[in-house]
Amino acid sequence: MSRPTTSSRRAGGVVPVLAFSGIVVAVMQTLLVPVIKDLPELLDTAPSDATWVLTATLLAGAVSTPIMGRLGDLAGKRRMLLASLAVMVVGSLICGFTDNLLVMIAGRALQGFAMGAIPLGIGLMRDMLPPEKLGSAMALMSSSIGVGGGLALPLAALVAQHADWHALFFGAAGLGVLAIALTLAVVPESPLRAPGTFDLAGAVGLSLGLVLLLLPITKGSDWGWGSGTTLGLFAAAVVVLVAWGVMELRRKAPLVDLRTSARREVLLTNLASVMVGVAFYAVSLVLPQLLQLPTATGYGLGQSMVVAGLCVAPLGLTMMLTAPVYARLSARFGPKVTLLLGMVIIAVGYGAGLGLMSAAWQTVVISVVLGAGIGLAYSSLPALIIGAVDPSETGAANGLNTLMRSIGTSVSSAVIGMVLANTADHVGGVAIPTLHGFRLAFLIATGAVVGGVLFALFLPGRRTEVLQLRASSEEDEALGRAEEALAAFRGRVLDPAGDPLPRVKITLIDDRGRQAGAALTGPDGSYSLKVPDSGSYILAATAPGHAPSASAAIHHGEGRPVDVDLALELNTGSAAAS
Repeated sequence: MSRPTTSSRRAGGVVPVLAFSGIVVAVMQTLLVPVIKDLPELLDTAPSDATWVLTATLLAGAVSTPIMGRLGDLAGKRRMLLASLAVMVVGSLICGFTDNLLVMIAGRALQGFAMGAIPLGIGLMRDMLPPEKLGSAMALMSSSIGVGGGLALPLAALVAQHADWHALFFGAAGLGVLAIALTLAVVPESPLRAPGTFDLAGAVGLSLGLVLLLLPITKGSDWGWGSGTTLGLFAAAVVVLVAWGVMELRRKAPLVDLRTSARREVLLTNLASVMVGVAFYAVSLVLPQLLQLPTATGYGLGQSMVVAGLCVAPLGLTMMLTAPVYARLSARFGPKVTLLLGMVIIAVGYGAGLGLMSAAWQTVVISVVLGAGIGLAYSSLPALIIGAVDPSETGAANGLNTLMRSIGTSVSSAVIGMVLANTADHVGGVAIPTLHGFRLAFLIATGAVVGGVLFALFLPGRRTEVLQLRASSEEDEALGRAEEALAAFRGRVLDPAGDPLPRVKITLIDDRGRQAGAALTGPDGSYSLKVPDSGSYILAATAPGHAPSASAAIHHGEGRPVDVDLALELNTGSAAAS
């Protein structure tokens, strides 16, 4: 089976286009932050209800990431990326023509559904980029969440200050159309597909469970934390999410493979991702409001929307600049070290921020420090996930990881919005956030980062991973001849000149999209793999400096090995598998 790959010239355009798509999608998260204090008046609603205009986007993003990741693995990552962007454009247009709270929330939810573009972009990069370019490309794609959010603040503030606020949504729709056009022109479809079907029941269960969890967090202060409604919704959320987990464990093709998620490196990375998500969104909620509050409050900095956006913009710019820095640090020390370093920098930024709230330049310092930390942390997450799962699980696994980040931002939006509302002073019927509320929000973010550091400390280190790989390689070579007699698949991996390629990783993927075996080729390019049962399989071959290759094969269970030879092209050419 032949497998088309991206030419080196075309691949050069893939990374910036995918990163631009990620930035466009991330803009949706902070699009309304410059007008957050005015939303209750603009939509004629209570402050606690107005927060759902932000939370709905984050919640929809949390739900969409595993859904779009799984659909991308099944039907094509480029196809689902285009679908995500199209949904975002529709949602933007709906918001642009309404002042009704419920319609606005529905449109904002459609905007948030495009967050699935982040794991889809990472999956496309994994499928078509050479290993030496993959690290920095994934770092840029992952950090695009913060880059888009940070860059959107001053631009959105400029539009909101000098035009009708609905223009923000028409601008978002225009960016979405541009991203669709660039994707159609530059990004090819990945040929890799995972077998199986889409888990509709799992998608519904996850969506319902997250709504039941976030609704009482947002409205608990209004209803009363001990009220029957609040406690009942929390209990319902637990029941639904537990039932959803049990159902996912029993399904052959689950939306979220919880068994894969239970691996130590995957579980701890995802838990750390939740904490980083909480920390990222806190600064976006606090600093713009602090900067725009009038100086008559005694702590407000009295800046315009545009100046407030410019003061926070370094958050996104610094995240963008840390992508190449991350690539160098990770290559030398490993992604675990860069994740820890990033979270320590975030903790320092929030800790310092508790005492740096009295001047606009101080908020710039906070933005720069937090941007550097969040950029390093976000860039490390996809590398940790991809290093722990099979290639066929990349889309779903990164979707789950982005889900965890989105859950963190959703919880951050709901909790910090609730904290600021409950600590606000009411002057003339208007709720004004207090300095105590801002500092409490920073403390919550600091606590989340400390928790993330504790999770990351227990991740396996780079040295352990190298030793395990070396031990596995030695074992494969020692047992290669003994296993060959029992192998179900065997063959050789050759380069374009017909010479054998040693130390190529061969991964066997079953018809459920899960890894069924793995081996390294020997000095003569040969490999052998046993299979647990007869059936259809995919053999994927990867090696540094070469484009990956995949071949479909069937074993009929007759006890005779099936010969499957593979060819790996150099990165500058196209790969074929025969």
